[in-house]
Amino acid sequence: MDGDAHIDTTVAHPARRYNYWLGGKDNFAADRASGDELEAVFPAVRLGAITNRAFLRRATRFLAAEAGIRQFLDIGTGLPTADNTHEVAQAVAPDSRIVYVDNDPLVMVHARALLTSSAQGRTAYIEADLNDPETILADPQLREVLDFGQPVALMLIAVLHFVHGDGAAQPLVRRLIDELPAGSFLAATHATSDFGTAEQRELYRRMVEERRSDVWTRGQDEFAALFDGLELVEPGVVSATEWRPDPDDQPMDRRHVNVWAAVGRKP
Repeated sequence: MDGDAHIDTTVAHPARRYNYWLGGKDNFAADRASGDELEAVFPAVRLGAITNRAFLRRATRFLAAEAGIRQFLDIGTGLPTADNTHEVAQAVAPDSRIVYVDNDPLVMVHARALLTSSAQGRTAYIEADLNDPETILADPQLREVLDFGQPVALMLIAVLHFVHGDGAAQPLVRRLIDELPAGSFLAATHATSDFGTAEQRELYRRMVEERRSDVWTRGQDEFAALFDGLELVEPGVVSATEWRPDPDDQPMDRRHVNVWAAVGRKP
């Protein structure tokens, strides 16, 4: 595969912008410009990206170590960095199996090269979009790697806020959850404007209307509704930094995070 054949470097992409905020090198000028503009509105956005990644690490560790999950479907993978889903899961259970999904071809090029599984487990990669769950579910690699007769953890980390429109994310999540067996989990995070000032919220609303931002923030109630029918794992819907923090984690002002997080189990 020619990995660069259909990568448009002139248009910002969420995965590459996130990589920029995390201090990575796999981004282009358009990604950095977009990241800087968002940072001007929410100055702590880089901190939000870091705490979001830390939530992924803690949630994956919980799912593998405490919930006994051995299969993960990670949609909106992003560019490889430290503590990727399979690395955290396989550190607990080397036989864990992970399918990564992303719509950025650059992510897939890097993923295939860098996200290598343990000998006991397995990883696979699907180039697809969360907005098209049918394509994800129909991909033969998905059924080859994951056994849908056993619980699966659906990881939707910092991806749902790229689904625009009030109520638009819920049917996508529901379609994916409906495909999973009882005992499966949903782990998700979502950008929010709930913690910002009224001025920040108004400025951000204008940025979205003017297509200067591709992040569709949602409030706590709409995010919590994504878990309807699931059993929320304690502490429920909280700021990403407040979900089962590690003992040495320092408390953080929600205004510096601007991310809701939760984990739920399908009964």
